[in-house]
Amino acid sequence: MNILVAVDLSPGSEKVVATAGRLAKPMGAKVYVVHVAEPEPDFVGYDAGPEVVRTQVAEELHREHRDVQNLAQSLRDDGLDATALLIRGPTVDTALKEAANLEADLIVVGSHGHGAVYDVLVGSYSAGIIRRSELPVLVVPVREG
Repeated sequence: MNILVAVDLSPGSEKVVATAGRLAKPMGAKVYVVHVAEPEPDFVGYDAGPEVVRTQVAEELHREHRDVQNLAQSLRDDGLDATALLIRGPTVDTALKEAANLEADLIVVGSHGHGAVYDVLVGSYSAGIIRRSELPVLVVPVREG
């Protein structure tokens, strides 16, 4: 069995990964901890931006890579087979494509529980996964603060 854990790297991501680990352990499942980073802007004919912007983006990607690696390491420390992946692209589409590529049997996501108005105005990653996934989705409630 393969479990894809889609994380946003918020403080609640640790709870989401730990929940996936508790599911994976008795089944001997492989866990993929996946963070989808913002896609690179597609400006045809334009440079990637000033050096300061490129440096800032590189530092952010480096931090995100380290954070997703640490989440996967927490599962490996618990004896699980876990891999961390950082992928750039549109969040929901990219996560679902990766789930298909990895032949995932289950997707685990966190929900911050902001409410319907927030989801309409800002959007919800977990809601997008739930609406569009052909796989079972486990939603872990995450209350921060």
